[in-house]
Amino acid sequence: MNRILAAQAEDRNIPDVTLRSTADNVVWGYLPANVPPALTIKSGAIVEIDTLSHQGLLTNQDPVQFFAAHGIAPDQVLPDAVEVYSKLKRPKGASVHLLTGPLYVEGAEPGDALEVRILDIKFRVPYGVNNTGPRKGVLPGLVKEPTAKLIRLELSRNVALFSQDIEIPLSPFMGIMAVAPPTSMGMVSTTPPGPWGSNMDLKELARGATLYLPVFNQGGQFFTGDGHAVQGDGEVDGGALEISLTPTLQFILHKGKALKSPMAETVTHYITTGMSVDLNEATKLAVEEAVNFLQREKGLSPADAYALASLAVDLVIGEAVDIVSLVYAKIPKSIFRNNPDYWFKP
Repeated sequence: MNRILAAQAEDRNIPDVTLRSTADNVVWGYLPANVPPALTIKSGAIVEIDTLSHQGLLTNQDPVQFFAAHGIAPDQVLPDAVEVYSKLKRPKGASVHLLTGPLYVEGAEPGDALEVRILDIKFRVPYGVNNTGPRKGVLPGLVKEPTAKLIRLELSRNVALFSQDIEIPLSPFMGIMAVAPPTSMGMVSTTPPGPWGSNMDLKELARGATLYLPVFNQGGQFFTGDGHAVQGDGEVDGGALEISLTPTLQFILHKGKALKSPMAETVTHYITTGMSVDLNEATKLAVEEAVNFLQREKGLSPADAYALASLAVDLVIGEAVDIVSLVYAKIPKSIFRNNPDYWFKP
């Protein structure tokens, strides 16, 4: 499917189009570059994107059998999950995540930046899975057997029912939002995050947040998947509450706005990221990006930017379990007397 869509008014969240998670529009475990578009849009367009969780599709059972073992009726299993399981094969060496895309933005080319506004995120099913086991997470020897925990949601109260005595407030976000990596890299697994985004597991990217990604290929070639109903920073056991979600996203192209690594913005904070296999190096990169932002966008000297980062900027481990660690720096907007208006109004 390849449709060119004109952007409609930007002051509403009604999608211009929906991109379904059919077998033709899904890739499994890797980020390809320059494959035919699932959808082509103009800058400013609003797109609703169905995504699928990989949970229930990685065993020798089909999704209906997997979820039946956890008390989920067949009519509560998404038909597109069954279709993808039966029709799509995961390439050798690929990771686990199912991604919907690619979405091409007209006029996007290397050296540009793609702004992704998260207008809304809807649940597709009232349950999710946390899956851990041996060799997973930051304590790889703690759990001796593969352990899949199905957790039901009570959407009317916006909570996950972890146990009879524990309820967790829901805060859905997409674990993966990415553009296609440089073609020189060949097949890129979805497991580690990188400058193109991917498996950042950045929980700040909930409804009302904005993600900025550098563009490496014509059209940008955007993918998303790996939906999370809720997750703690770090994702320490190797997984979140994994779930199928439908985000509504607006795509805005910024010509010639080169970025070194992904950035984000919320109503309350500017967010810079640092990624490395070494946690200390990831921390250094996040601070460098924060200091560079304060100089570039707020006009501070290097010394003042560094001082302000030490006084007012918080560092958070966003991702600690997927080969490449992600650290993010949160710059509070409240410390600046004059801030440009932000699009989201809570």
